[in-house]
Amino acid sequence: MKNSKLIGFLVLVISSLLFIQCTSDPIPGPPGADGIDGVDGVDGQDGIDGTASCISCHSNAVRDVVESSFALSAHGSGGLGFTWTRPDCAACHSTNGHLDFVDFGEVDPGNLSSNSPITCATCHDKHDTFDFENDGADFALRSIDPVDLVLDPNTSIDFGGTSNNCTICHQPRNSYVIPAEDGTGTYLVATTRFGPHHGPQSTMLEGIMGANIAGSVGYPGVASATHRTGASCVSCHMGESTDINEGLHSWNVTEASCVACHTNGIPAELAGFTEDMAILKQLLGEVVGEEYERDTEGDPVLDANGNPIGTGVPVVGLIVDDFPDPGETDRSREGIFTTAEAQAAWNYMTLLEDQSNGTHNPAYSRALLTNSIEALQN
Repeated sequence: MKNSKLIGFLVLVISSLLFIQCTSDPIPGPPGADGIDGVDGVDGQDGIDGTASCISCHSNAVRDVVESSFALSAHGSGGLGFTWTRPDCAACHSTNGHLDFVDFGEVDPGNLSSNSPITCATCHDKHDTFDFENDGADFALRSIDPVDLVLDPNTSIDFGGTSNNCTICHQPRNSYVIPAEDGTGTYLVATTRFGPHHGPQSTMLEGIMGANIAGSVGYPGVASATHRTGASCVSCHMGESTDINEGLHSWNVTEASCVACHTNGIPAELAGFTEDMAILKQLLGEVVGEEYERDTEGDPVLDANGNPIGTGVPVVGLIVDDFPDPGETDRSREGIFTTAEAQAAWNYMTLLEDQSNGTHNPAYSRALLTNSIEALQN
């Protein structure tokens, strides 16, 4: 019994010693010698700030100038940017309608309840590329692709860059096809707003979509105008300027953008344009057409060949003022006119709506104007 207790006591003592030995740190040795310092690296070259290219446009200084000049423009001052709810107008006179038109080619009337006037977002969205050096700056425009025309989808205009964005709206639309000879020698004008609607600037610059009446002046080749080959919508109408009333987003032509070619300053109009337009308007006010029969809904009554049936009652004047309301100018009377008269009226309204007084395409403007006058005088 005593031996058992003794053996147990010895086991306990030995175990305690083992435990102490296993959990105790070894005695540290002397510190080692310091290593040799490495060679200092070469300082790297500071790179270009990653946001530098963005800041060149996206800064308060740039934004303030853009917003100030835009506010003075017809687009931004309410002259054009109405809150339209008519789909045919909203495609260009509102943001929601324009976005529909760009994306789908038509306007959804149901999308116009929350309509808005023209803003930055009407034309700008996001960049297609950030490699501006190789791809060119797209200014985050919604579209810079070639534009198929509304009046003739088989005809496309490509100004080769950001000016294409202008063509989306600045083209004749919502109107009537150019009067063409159909063998009868007559043309039915069934509206008081005959002619291209407001925006034939791109087609005039291209030299198309006028009624090319034969006459003493030849028509220039398509896309041959100097303003078409040596300039652009953007270079002429959005030039750099220290005056927010010129260039920039005012879209008013700056003298600096013209004097490189026009050393005598900006031409106000094609030579004799005002006088010849007055002659053409006078002649159009003197032509005599004929009223047409109408059905119970006011639409023209047509014969078996699809031609309007006249009543024999004369209609004096095709393009007139004070019609249908006092104060209205350059409106059309409804009636049956000759093809030449209708073509001359189309050309008059095209030149009027172009608003450049013939300077967008002087040679084409001269041919349309002179040959239209001759057609009505002969």
